[in-house]
Amino acid sequence: MEITTDIRYVGVNDHRIDLFEGQYKVPNGMSYNSYVILDQKIAVMDTVDQHFTHEWLDNIQNVLNGRQPDYLVVQHMEPDHSANIAAFLKVYDKATVVASDKAFTMMGNFFGTQYEDRRIVIKEGDTLPLGKHTLSFISAPMVHWPEVMMTYDTYERALFSADAFGKFGALDVTEDWTDEARRYYIGIVGKYGKQVQDVLAKAAGLDILMILPLHGPFLYKNLPYYLNLYQTWSNYDIEKDGIVVCYTSVYGHTKTAVDKLVEKLKACNAPEVKVYDLARCDMSEAVADAFAYGKLILATTTYNADVYPFMKEFIHHLTERNFQNRRIGIVENGSWAPMAARTIKGMLEKQKNLTFIDPVVSIKSALNDTNLEQIDALAKAMCTEYLARDGSQVNKNDMKALFSIGYGLYVVTSNDGKKDNGLIVNTVVQLTDNPFRVMVSINKDNYSHHVISQTGIMNVNCLNVDAPFKVFKQFGFQSGRNADKFKGEKEILRSDNGLVFLSQYINAFFSLKVEDYKDLGTHGMFICSVTEARVINDVPTMTYTYYQKNVKPKPQTEGKKGFVCKVCGYIYEGETLPDDFICPLCKHGASDFEPIK
Repeated sequence: MEITTDIRYVGVNDHRIDLFEGQYKVPNGMSYNSYVILDQKIAVMDTVDQHFTHEWLDNIQNVLNGRQPDYLVVQHMEPDHSANIAAFLKVYDKATVVASDKAFTMMGNFFGTQYEDRRIVIKEGDTLPLGKHTLSFISAPMVHWPEVMMTYDTYERALFSADAFGKFGALDVTEDWTDEARRYYIGIVGKYGKQVQDVLAKAAGLDILMILPLHGPFLYKNLPYYLNLYQTWSNYDIEKDGIVVCYTSVYGHTKTAVDKLVEKLKACNAPEVKVYDLARCDMSEAVADAFAYGKLILATTTYNADVYPFMKEFIHHLTERNFQNRRIGIVENGSWAPMAARTIKGMLEKQKNLTFIDPVVSIKSALNDTNLEQIDALAKAMCTEYLARDGSQVNKNDMKALFSIGYGLYVVTSNDGKKDNGLIVNTVVQLTDNPFRVMVSINKDNYSHHVISQTGIMNVNCLNVDAPFKVFKQFGFQSGRNADKFKGEKEILRSDNGLVFLSQYINAFFSLKVEDYKDLGTHGMFICSVTEARVINDVPTMTYTYYQKNVKPKPQTEGKKGFVCKVCGYIYEGETLPDDFICPLCKHGASDFEPIK
């Protein structure tokens, strides 16, 4: 298969496999990807699984057309990619192996030799010229093995990404990329979010036209979509709006409670409810969805003074992968001593930023009237913001929304008549309560200042502590004059003034009408009346201090020389920073960089 004139695909499809890594169901098989780069010198990128030796060697032979390869680049030593190193080197006895030091150690373990007489040991930043193509190597430890290197082809602007950006499924089967890529990522790489974030930061400085992974299709259209998903997954952010319900039931009473609860959740405007019977479902799908959605309900029986085995296994999968930043409801059942809720909380107590929602539904054998009331209360508590978003079922004059004002961070939304806009501000103050007056200060250089000056209306969205860094990138790192900050948003919600309010990551919003304006030089002060106010949920407000300590990425400057962006933490390595340098992440200029100390 020709990817470009010089890059050819020589991988294979495996439809014999039923379980990938002995545990993940793959009804549509797997692909083991390998590539050949044709230039003055020829590089073969990785090998394939041991069951496809001859098919793979045939593919290489057909592409080479009589030429001999110079290099075998080994990015990852997992056997589904490295099993044929020895076979390749036997056929092409003049080829040199290119790999990291740790990879050669593993070759000694697998094959009894580290190929000392025909190898090149590479590390971060090393290059390998092939002719017009130059390969630049990027260290990617624990994504998801310690020896992993990724490779960037500077000529084709192609990133050979090892296992990253892979998915389940063979290449000759058409299926949705996202669901199987998510299940693949959460199952295999999910534990290593920090390491993935480090690699993504490196990739942000590259001009990438295509991504060539070791599993699944090569990616060349809409690359920001795939990169943004990896940002979301590796940050343990919320990808989808909705609720996942996972349950086990021995004699059906817990299932009956779940059915009642699901009915109530849907009645409370939950946008989506996914239900998994853990004894019967593909557990890897349930785990992937638990990470995709922001809310999870666990319903199970007490069993041997513990929880039912399938639920215990499920929770183990969550904790093993650093489950965090989610809201959790619990339904427990026990005929004489319900203990599941206490056990579940104990299993999850070391996970970061999990909020348990009251009440716990505690059943003794079968549902009773008290349990039905608990189910109704739990459904409403899980759906507080969904009810608040629905203008027909919410108090639109709830001035408790103003309690969310503090030295916090806010997204101010507006509309210029053509598109919606939003920006990050940190100066919002309640001035009076009879009538209610609010002051918002906005830098006059911001496009939003211009828009609000003309329209006289805005919405203030109070960010809560669930807001991830991507929100600040979306609304703070680009100008609404030349960027559509809501492009690609799946759900656009509007208040009565016609302006957008955010569908997630806020605990309140209020609509403002400008009554007066004060020119403060660099900033403008808008003094406004409140025309609508809604409380969305009770998640604490995002303060500036919380953002600095917990949300803003910490630049990894140890051992590096250069400059770091004070806004987003991007690192420029070099002796001098060009005066016209623009940060590839936040788009701020050289004046917002400081030397690494």
